[in-house]
Amino acid sequence: MASSTPARRARARAPWSLAAWRDTAFVASGVPLQFAGWTILGSLWAIWAPVNATPVMILAFASIVLVLLALRPLTSWQRERCWAMLGLDIPPMPDFDDGRPWDPLRNLRSPELWRVLRYHLVVGPFLAFGGLATIAAWAGGLILATTGTYAWALPDRSPLGLVDKTHVVRVGLLTVTGVLLLAAAPWVAAAVRRADARAAVVLLGPDRAKELERRVEDLAEKRASVVDAADIERRRIERDLHDGAQQRLVSLALNLGLARETLTGVPDEAMQVIVEAHEEAKEALTELRNLIRGLHPAVLEDRGLDAALSGVAARVPLPVRLRVDVEPRATSTVEAVAYFVVSEALTNVVKHARADGVDISVTRRGDVLRVTVADDGVGGADPSGGTGLLGLARRVQSVDGTFRITSPAGGPTTVTVELPCAL
Repeated sequence: MASSTPARRARARAPWSLAAWRDTAFVASGVPLQFAGWTILGSLWAIWAPVNATPVMILAFASIVLVLLALRPLTSWQRERCWAMLGLDIPPMPDFDDGRPWDPLRNLRSPELWRVLRYHLVVGPFLAFGGLATIAAWAGGLILATTGTYAWALPDRSPLGLVDKTHVVRVGLLTVTGVLLLAAAPWVAAAVRRADARAAVVLLGPDRAKELERRVEDLAEKRASVVDAADIERRRIERDLHDGAQQRLVSLALNLGLARETLTGVPDEAMQVIVEAHEEAKEALTELRNLIRGLHPAVLEDRGLDAALSGVAARVPLPVRLRVDVEPRATSTVEAVAYFVVSEALTNVVKHARADGVDISVTRRGDVLRVTVADDGVGGADPSGGTGLLGLARRVQSVDGTFRITSPAGGPTTVTVELPCAL
């Protein structure tokens, strides 16, 4: 297999191969474009350079605009040439292709402009000469390789100097030289094609670091939009349950309670059914209220983290020391994450920690909201153990926050969360 690879490459670079003709056509088509770009842009730049140092800034402004107006179509044609002949897709550069040519200061500050100029003014001439060398190799090789077919028709001591029909050896050397040139021409074309394609990708396409940075920003914005949409949907569900199902359950519980108190002469079995229905309605109402608080408590939106967390702490059957200092308030999404971190952490303490007390601190310092929940329980909390800590960590990560837990065997356990407020 290893020996077949060089053989395939040699066949691909044979003078009669499709790849050789494609490379030749590509580099030959670039010669006029590259020379045209170098001539036009070089002339305009030569005009701008001395004018820029003089008070005649109007001419400087006009020359820069002309450079930009000429640069964009030349760059677009080069990209189209790469796509049409090589299938090489070079994306546009937003700062360069979407810029305004009549805003020269903004354009001159763009590094993309200077990369494009490097292609046309510095790299382009070398590629053009490479294309000329490829054409010369093909043309010279063809002329010399066929010397034997026309040498007899040339007069003695012809202007070619080297061609003399009486010197067979000399004709043979010329023929061999032509064959070698024809054999070398595909390799020259391939080298120029690779150099041109590489230069076009690097200098005419978007900067990879900037492109990655832009993609990261887009992904962050999309993720933030998804998180916000989920938060909005939770609020909608909370409102629907609060205004719809909860009110119906309240009405049902009141009616059953009223029936329980006022109905007389009812058989004991029927009264027992009413009592059980009343108790179940109250339990369902309690569960629904807990569910609503778990979705998005209304007090959090109305009065903030201090009031919402005070309500959570009051429902815990343990001494809870709560300190909240979050002014100015963070976004509703960040506040919701902080609320659920404290709520879930307290639930875990009650279920698993066997603690005597809990300390909760929620403070804002600059653009960071820091949440700390510490208990004096038995420790040994493991995020992978199905205690809800893994879900908390993922919820925190959804807003680019950090989640840390220290819980050695024997305790204490400390959950620390840092949430960025500048979203």
